Amino acid sequence: MRISIPAETDLSETRVAATPETVKKFIALGAEVAVQAGAGKTSGIPDADFAAAGATIMPDAASTLAGADLVLGVRRPAASALHGVKKGASVIAIMDPYGAEAALAELAQAGVSAFAMEFMPRITRAQAMDVLSSQANIAGYRAVIDGAAEYGRALPMMMTAAGTVPAARIFIMGVGVAGLQAIATARRLGAIVTATDVRPATKEQVESLGAKFLAVEDEEFAQAQTAGGYAKEMSPEYRAKQAALTAAHIAKQDIVITTALIPGRPAPKLISADMAHSMRAGSVIVDLAVERGGNCELASPGQTITTENGVKIVGHLNMPGRLAATSSSLYARNLFAFAETLIDKDKKEMAPKWDDELVKATLLTRDGAVAHPNFQPKA
Repeated sequence: MRISIPAETDLSETRVAATPETVKKFIALGAEVAVQAGAGKTSGIPDADFAAAGATIMPDAASTLAGADLVLGVRRPAASALHGVKKGASVIAIMDPYGAEAALAELAQAGVSAFAMEFMPRITRAQAMDVLSSQANIAGYRAVIDGAAEYGRALPMMMTAAGTVPAARIFIMGVGVAGLQAIATARRLGAIVTATDVRPATKEQVESLGAKFLAVEDEEFAQAQTAGGYAKEMSPEYRAKQAALTAAHIAKQDIVITTALIPGRPAPKLISADMAHSMRAGSVIVDLAVERGGNCELASPGQTITTENGVKIVGHLNMPGRLAATSSSLYARNLFAFAETLIDKDKKEMAPKWDDELVKATLLTRDGAVAHPNFQPKA
């Protein structure tokens, strides 16, 4: 059984799909592990560390992938880059398949079984495999650090002989994993924190972290969560009421962090241009949804811009990749936890159980066809 870890081809991706820790675990399962030279460089993992863990360092992608039974990646690989892998080999990565139907069809034609880690069901058994949570934790933390750096003032209240420095006010919009980590981090740094989300269950979570909850709590709000724990898309009427409530609140904030995402859909617009312009000069908006179109109307992917009235809007791409060493460590453990379920430990070979609920939830392509029901051709 050969497991391959090629270097990421997207130059903006700093994470890597394996660490020396997970390489050792794969070898203990009877695998031969090939790592492309330089794959871990941007995550602070030199080739020597992979080699010391037992991996074979290969000079290029082609030699790394040759004869692979299992390919591990961070982002979806191009089908053209998978030449040399075995027919029926498994490829596991964050596949980002919505809107990428052509790329999905090409993966199917390449004859690989492609698994999307972001489709992992949120059940107890799969907690150790939840890449959305592990990476969102890092993103939420980093958003506060980046926001504080751009703000350029102290966050906690300071009482000095020269006078009192007031605490910064931070508003978190969207209280998923990233939002909760952002709240916890902002509170630890001494800020006054408020937060909002359309899901009723988050109110108690927000308050348990010492922040104040802000929302229009009507009948639609009470039904605003899916069975899987995700936010539903709200009606235009509710969004208008929520916008009216938050507009005045945003105008008083020093830092606003937006984290709202709906799987498979563009990010909802939470901060209009007028709201951004209502904030004081020197205040900051950090948009964690910028890769999906952004929660802030003025956010620009990959850029930090300053409005005419001096508000900074941060639109960093790949926020977990801004702490690549930590996020890679967590992501690699997520991958190992899932990949381990696909391996027959006695025969020491890949043996996915196709009727397993984890496999059925994450499998995108198999046997030359698109397998996931969400991406079947429409009649």
